[in-house]
Amino acid sequence: MTSRERSGRVIWLRMGFFSGLFFSLGHPWSLLLLAAALIHFIRRRPETYWLWIILFLPVIGPVIYLVAEAAPDVTLLRGSMKVFPRRKRIRELERLVYDNPAAGNYEELGDLYMEDGRTAQARAAFNKAIAARSDTLDAFYRRGACALELGDATAAIPDLEKVVDKEAGYDFYRAAGLLAHAYARTGQTERAQVLFRQVTARSVASETYLNFAELLASVGKNAEAREWAQKVLDKKPNMPGYLRRRERPWFRSANRLLKRVAA
Repeated sequence: MTSRERSGRVIWLRMGFFSGLFFSLGHPWSLLLLAAALIHFIRRRPETYWLWIILFLPVIGPVIYLVAEAAPDVTLLRGSMKVFPRRKRIRELERLVYDNPAAGNYEELGDLYMEDGRTAQARAAFNKAIAARSDTLDAFYRRGACALELGDATAAIPDLEKVVDKEAGYDFYRAAGLLAHAYARTGQTERAQVLFRQVTARSVASETYLNFAELLASVGKNAEAREWAQKVLDKKPNMPGYLRRRERPWFRSANRLLKRVAA
């Protein structure tokens, strides 16, 4: 494409955008639809062609986008819709553990803290659950996951090892995948690669594929890192819509990794 063609394309895009915006400004509801569509697009980052539909088809473009892309995302908000009952239950359990510090109460409290994004508090709750009763694998698994999320991979390893040693496929092999990631984060790259290869032979989790790809890139195996990142993207065409929406953060991570370790 020549510089003149590029300049012409930019001018055409700007004219389309401002003409659509001008049309929308005369219709308050149209402007609201445009704003809603653009906000959703920026947050969710669907396919780029939707941006042109939103901008160059005033009124109808945002409506088409909101129906096709935003409406199905309502299913992903179920967890958000539970935030108030979840926080109510958290407050109940916080009071309950003073009178009844049973391991089960602390485990439930830790689970709810994790769902609410309060990872440090979740880790503390699992500490108390394990101190009260140390025979529940799930408490060790979740405490290890919390430690890893908080950047304490060294502390995560013994918990995750305990889980994987007793049940290699725990949580559909996610525990083993997190253990491999913890090994990688603590510099045990050879051990991590061996475990990642075992896990990826049984699991198709995008999280595990990308953590493995990041490890491979860090040790200079760029070609293989690209293969694992591409495997994440290769799943996309055959996924149902709701899964594609759920996996979008992993797709974006895979694309970023591919750009970073470009051949």
